Amino acid sequence: MTHSDTSGARTGSGIKGFVRRGFALLVMLFGVFLAYLFFWPVPFEPMENAAFPPNPAGQGVFTPNQKLDEAQLLTLGPGPEGVAFDAAGNLYTGLVDGRILRVNAGGSISTYADTQGRPLGMNFDAAGNLIVADAKKGLLSIDTSGAVTLLSDTVDGERMIFVDDLTIARDGTIYFSDASQRHGYGYDLLEIYEGRPSGRLLAYDPVSRETTVLLDDLYFANGVALNADEDFILVNETFRSRITRYWLKGEKAGTHEVFLDELPGFPDNITEAADGGFWLALPGPRTEEIDALIPSPFSRKIAWRLFNLGISLVEKHSWAVKLTPDGVPVASLEDANGRIYMVTSVLEHEGKLYLGSLATDYIGVIDAP
Repeated sequence: MTHSDTSGARTGSGIKGFVRRGFALLVMLFGVFLAYLFFWPVPFEPMENAAFPPNPAGQGVFTPNQKLDEAQLLTLGPGPEGVAFDAAGNLYTGLVDGRILRVNAGGSISTYADTQGRPLGMNFDAAGNLIVADAKKGLLSIDTSGAVTLLSDTVDGERMIFVDDLTIARDGTIYFSDASQRHGYGYDLLEIYEGRPSGRLLAYDPVSRETTVLLDDLYFANGVALNADEDFILVNETFRSRITRYWLKGEKAGTHEVFLDELPGFPDNITEAADGGFWLALPGPRTEEIDALIPSPFSRKIAWRLFNLGISLVEKHSWAVKLTPDGVPVASLEDANGRIYMVTSVLEHEGKLYLGSLATDYIGVIDAP
């Protein structure tokens, strides 16, 4: 009498069943992923934007180099974005926890003040007060004892949402940016996904203590800088990858125009250079993927959903760019490897460049070219 062997058949059938169930699960998960990618609600309503101008990356002045690799790193704490020097040569910077640090010539580090907010751009006025653009608190003045005074946090009856950077004219007027009227500090990426301009260029008069709006509807108003003659002021529109010029004097006073818009990255802060030109910080690059997203509201919704899954299109690639007084790029210091990344400010001081960053715990220091 013989018995048929059915164990092999049962094993084969079990494997096939497991494969079918696994495949069905993968199909279901993929369907869930697609449903999330295309239909999950987003916390903004994007608008259509014009395409960016040509990207000059890899060409001319922007020929790839690793010059920022030469920078020395000064470790201070998380997020030292803005940098300023007092008359004695002490360095100041603000951290993510609200503290403003002072570094003396010998390298000793101390806490100068605490804004209880998020200090970003800063500069000293003629009286020796440190004027600070605080993203959470507004425009602040800090005296030599470290006492903090609020100068302005409202304009035209509305609260400022994201005070970002500043520069001070010889007559004491403080020009500063309010990056967005819609998204505060920590939510700034929503501004690029939404593509709805709401930033402003503002002016604070220290005599009347009044704040006025010079420009509005800017695409994330960021760094500001005066030219040497103070007849115009520049403001970076980060999420349009351009610099806008606003005329303060002359026949064009009160008007504005594009100063520079063919850049390989997204401009953050801009400062006055020693020779009358400007230093521009580009913390991140324009890529083909990012450029393709800009015109399409639908694509930006998808990008936001991917970002929330931890998938980012932002690369660790920064530039410090030298501009002539007329806005022509003449030098570029670059790091495409991420040793120094998210460079958000470049300040020239006594032959050195000081590189601030939102994303690191150090400032880079390198010889100015």
